[in-house]
Formats: sequence, C-alpha cells, structure tokens
Amino acid sequence: MNLHDAVILVTGGSGLIGKAIVEDIKKRGGTPICADIACETDPDRATIRLDVTNPTSIAEAVYWTTQHHGKIDGLVNSAYPRTPDWGVHFEDIPIASWKANVDMQLNSCFSMCQAVLPHMVQRGKGSIVLLGSIYGVVGNDFSLYADYGGTSPAAYAAIKGGIINFTRYLASYYGEKGVRVNCVSPGGIRDEMNQHPSFIRKYEAKVPLRRLGTPDDIAPAVSFLLSDDARYITGQNLLVDGGWTAI
Repeated sequence: MNLHDAVILVTGGSGLIGKAIVEDIKKRGGTPICADIACETDPDRATIRLDVTNPTSIAEAVYWTTQHHGKIDGLVNSAYPRTPDWGVHFEDIPIASWKANVDMQLNSCFSMCQAVLPHMVQRGKGSIVLLGSIYGVVGNDFSLYADYGGTSPAAYAAIKGGIINFTRYLASYYGEKGVRVNCVSPGGIRDEMNQHPSFIRKYEAKVPLRRLGTPDDIAPAVSFLLSDDARYITGQNLLVDGGWTAI
C-alpha cells in the first residue's frame, strides 16, 4: 500500500478515526492534509482549518491544497459534524434537527466531492474514500442501549445509507475519467469516553471477533483503497466490522 508522493485531503483529520487515517497515510509515504474545524492553517504542519458545512471554507481548503501541493490525489471524507441534540430518541427528534444533521453530514460530503473531483478529472486519476457505517447497511440492535436508556441516532442510519449509495453513483459517473470512489464502513469503535460499559460488554459479546474496533483497524483499509493496490476497485463498500454484518 505505497502512497509515496500522494497528496490526500482528509476531512475530520483531528477526529477519533481521522487522526489514525492521517498517521497511516504518513506511514505509507503519503502527504495527508489534515483538514478539520479544530485545526489552524499551517503549511509546515500540512493542516488547514476546514468547516465542511461552509461552501466557502471548502473552496478555500481545496484551493489552498492545490496551491501548496500542486495536486490532490485523494480525498477522505471522515468529518462528523452534528447537532447538540444528536442521539435523542426517534419520537423526540425535532424536524429542524433532522434537517440540520442531514445537511451537515450528507450534504457536506456531496460538497467536498464536487469541489475536489474537477481537479482529479483534469489529471485523469484520483481516489476518494467516504466513511459509511454498519448501520448504513443493516438495522440497529437497540438491545445494546437498553440498560441505560440510550439509542442510536435515526439520522445516522439514513445518512450513512445515503453515503454508501452515493459512493456507487460517483464510481459509476467518474470511472471513465480515471477516478475511483469507494466507501469504508466501520463497525463499533471503542471510545470509552463516550460509551456506556453496558454497551461495550453487549457489543463485544455479540460481534464474532469479540471486541470493538479501534481507529487503527480502520485506517489501513482506507489507505488500501487510496493506493494503487486497489487500482481496479471502485464503487465498493468495505465493511471493517469484526464480522458484525456476517451474523
């Protein structure tokens, strides 16, 4: 999975999974541009402040990358913006919240791809990796949350399902231009700061590999799809889920 000389824009590059993706790209010889709302723009550190919900910010990030690095070989959409009420039960979701989350997550993915793809088409090559989820493929197991009254966000399932099929659309549309588009769908990722012990216990008892995933489980799959080792792979959704969707 050699990414030597590849310039790859990673949205949400300071996040839980995004940070691991940035480090894995570096390890494989690539130049990741960490684009995140938590970053300061710093050419020496290859970081840029990016608000994926703002079209002007997206245009500036793409322009900045091409001006400082001359090209964009890859794009990873791993940003995960959401409203403060993210995760309330379905019957309590305000329609305004639903719309806001679809706009921030799904529509920003569209905007990032639309901004980057012309640069890839001009060069006749490129690779995009979108981040989906197991819950964009299968239904939710709500028993995981029962002991503490939690739930899984309804918008999450709709957004991730949309991203997965949007991947297929883009792959079909841009294949003849030499651009590949794929999706990586993680299973549950261990995050003890934000996960109830009951959830962790139940999840690990059910998943075939008997553990939650880690960001380092996801990052190599992303690097693989970015690399020339995946040169004949496009329009696919790679499930990195410890076997969750196999049962």
